[in-house]
Amino acid sequence: MTIEVSVCPGTLKKGFTTYSPGCLRRVFAGKKVNHVLPYESAGRSEEDNQKFIENRNRISISGAQEKMSFILEKNKLRLTRAGEVGNYILKPIPRDLKFVEQAPANEHLTMQIAQQVYGIDTAPNALIFFRSGEQAYITKRFDVKSDGTKCATEDFASLAERTLDSHGKEYKYGNISYEEVAGLIRKYVGAYQIEIEKYYRLILFNFLFSNGDAHLKNFSLIETISGDFIMSPVYDLLNTRIHVADTVFALKKGLYADGTVRNPSRNDLLKFGLKIGVKVKRRDKIFETFLNGKDLVYDLINRSYLNDRTKKSYTIDYNTRYNVIKK
Repeated sequence: MTIEVSVCPGTLKKGFTTYSPGCLRRVFAGKKVNHVLPYESAGRSEEDNQKFIENRNRISISGAQEKMSFILEKNKLRLTRAGEVGNYILKPIPRDLKFVEQAPANEHLTMQIAQQVYGIDTAPNALIFFRSGEQAYITKRFDVKSDGTKCATEDFASLAERTLDSHGKEYKYGNISYEEVAGLIRKYVGAYQIEIEKYYRLILFNFLFSNGDAHLKNFSLIETISGDFIMSPVYDLLNTRIHVADTVFALKKGLYADGTVRNPSRNDLLKFGLKIGVKVKRRDKIFETFLNGKDLVYDLINRSYLNDRTKKSYTIDYNTRYNVIKK
C-alpha cells in the first residue's frame, strides 16, 4: 500500500511527500528515514504480530499504553532485538478509548504545538505509518545517549516515593497537588529558579490544551553532563478530552496544596505562579506567551493528521480554555 502525504509527518510543514529535512535532523539524526515502517499493523500479519509481542515483553518503559522499542540502523527503523537498547519508542493506536485511531495524531499535534508555538523543550517526535496505513506516534528517547548508555532520570512518582505497592493503583494521581510537585523541584534541583519557570509553563500548557493526564510519571528530572538535575524534555502531551471524560487536572488535589482549586480561573493560574516561586515579571511574561500564537495554533491544527471531526473538537477545547485565561 502506498501512503502518500503532502504535509511533513514531523513538522507539519506543507509541501513534503515524506519527512522534511528539519524533521530528519531533529528526530532521525539527519538520516533519510521513510515515513512508512517495514511492518504491518497489529493483527494484519502473524509474523509481525509475533515480533511485536516479543518486543513488548522486553521493553521496560512503564505506562498503560502499549509501546514498542525501535532502533535506527543506518537509515531504517526496526524493532529492537534481545540485548539491544532502543533509542526510539513507538506508540501504536491504543485500545479502550473513544476515537482511538486519532490518538497518535493528537499526541503528535500537541507536542508540535508545545515546541513550535511556545518554545517548550519536547522529546523529538513524529508520526509514522505501518505499511497497512495505520498511524503510530514515534519519539526519540532523550534518556539514551548515542553510545547506547542511559542518562540518569527520575520521574516525580519516584521523587515523591510513590509506588504501586506503597500507594495502590492511584499512586500516580493520589493525594498530591501541582503546588506540592513544585516543592519536589525545589528539593532536588539546584537551579530551581530556572527550572520552576519551565514547570509553570508546562502547567499552563496542560491546562490550555486539555491534557488531563499530567500525572507524576509524566514529569521527570534528567542528569546533565555536570552531574546536576534539570527538568527533562517534555513528553506524553495530548488533549485527553478527545478520548476520555476526564477532570481538568490529573492530580487529585488539583492545583493548590490545600485542594481548593480543581477548576481554575485566570487568577488562580496567575496566583499559582507566585505560590511556586516564579517572580512576578517572569510570571507575567510567561503567561503572556499563552495569550499569543492563536493563528499558529489554528494553522497547526488544520495541517495536522487529525480527521475533520477531531480537528473541530480540538479547536473547540482550545478556545474554551483560552477564554478562561484571556484578559
